[in-house]
Amino acid sequence: MSKEALYIGIMSGTSLDGVDTAIVAIKGKQIRLLDSDFLSYPDTLKRDVLAICQGQATSLKSIGELDHKLGELYANAVESLLAKSSYNASDITAIGNHGQTVFHQPDGDIPFTTQLGDNNLVAALTGIDTIGDFRRKDMALGGQGAPLVPAFHRYLFGDSESTQVILNIGGIANVSVLQPNGDVIGFDTGPGNVLLDHWCTQAFGQAFDKDAQLANQGMVHHELLARCLRTLT
Repeated sequence: MSKEALYIGIMSGTSLDGVDTAIVAIKGKQIRLLDSDFLSYPDTLKRDVLAICQGQATSLKSIGELDHKLGELYANAVESLLAKSSYNASDITAIGNHGQTVFHQPDGDIPFTTQLGDNNLVAALTGIDTIGDFRRKDMALGGQGAPLVPAFHRYLFGDSESTQVILNIGGIANVSVLQPNGDVIGFDTGPGNVLLDHWCTQAFGQAFDKDAQLANQGMVHHELLARCLRTLT
């Protein structure tokens, strides 16, 4: 039986609201969440990331500086997480850091994907081995680099005798289809929370609908819902 080890995961998604971190204990397929934390994006950093994501003109110098700033932010997020927990850097086997996606082009003659956030800097500042750059190997092998979560779903749930479909709703929603023979299909289904966050920002001046406080004030428009559902059949 494998020995339990502690890891830190770092994630900042398309919402750009901040950095989520978690300490997890992993032993085989047993995964326990031990602690978690959230660190907001500084406004200037969020503005700079959005500028690149929205196709504004940039330079190698600006991209390099943003890569460094994000690396520092991720390291700060790890230090914040450890400070509120009962664990030290020496307790952690490794950090997994996805980075911030600023461009993703899975199709075309030259497919590529770009995530920023210097993992070398994260490792140097935290003193913890750091692993990242998760998407490009998948693309090198003919995949689209997204979504990544089907591999994790197969690891956790892939022993079933029936086909399983798992929906993951992040900024962009995706599904994993796990078949009994071990085959896995995964694909993005379209916007998840990103459009809701954008609407909340534009209409209500808040980054997201915390605890669904806004949504709970609404009522279902049954005629419109039925019309939308008919377009899916």
